[in-house]
Amino acid sequence: MEWEDIGSALAIVAHPDDAEFGVAGTAARLAADGKQVYYAVVTDGSKGSSDPQMTPDRLTSVRKDEQREAARIAGVQEVAFLDFPDGMLQPTLDLRKALTACIRRFKPDVVFCQNPTRDLSIGFFAQHPDHLAVGEATLAAVYPSARDRLTFPELLARGLEPHAVREVWVSGTGFPDYFVDISSTLDTKVKALLAHISQVDPERIAKMVPERARQVGLDHDLAYAEAFKRLIFS
Repeated sequence: MEWEDIGSALAIVAHPDDAEFGVAGTAARLAADGKQVYYAVVTDGSKGSSDPQMTPDRLTSVRKDEQREAARIAGVQEVAFLDFPDGMLQPTLDLRKALTACIRRFKPDVVFCQNPTRDLSIGFFAQHPDHLAVGEATLAAVYPSARDRLTFPELLARGLEPHAVREVWVSGTGFPDYFVDISSTLDTKVKALLAHISQVDPERIAKMVPERARQVGLDHDLAYAEAFKRLIFS
């Protein structure tokens, strides 16, 4: 499938801010080109604070507001919050069913997916156990659950008809094979990340994000890029 053939995309991530770190440059470029872009955030983000005065409920509210603003900056149409407990995800059938429902609802051509496999040759901090669980559950939801009518028949009663995703682009792998030029949306990616003020150091983000994107594009004649392992289903 060529870029111009993409009509819609869905990024499925574990936490508020994961989409911004992994795919926001690509998502913003898709949105700028008139494609429909959606996010699904699986956990409630309730653990991501070292502030002794912070409560889980307040942090969840703060992080949802930050994610909505980040999505607005990137041109994302809608954010679905699934509210699974942060830090405790496993690739269960309940998670797979929830993601199957999202895929059937938004009917994306492309799904952005986090890496489901721990790889000790790449950055350890990107391999949060919630990321791994979401990656595995997403791939299982894409194939075969979202496609197969007889899987989770209760979703049919909710009007969620089967949908066949055409491609999955996996972020955070040590063996990417597809590189998206984000030169035109790098600033948007940075601004979207800065919306997560409870999570990021603005000065560090302003330096780190462009440098990482530059390194990714270096061997592919791209000034700035995001990298994916591309899985083609149809």
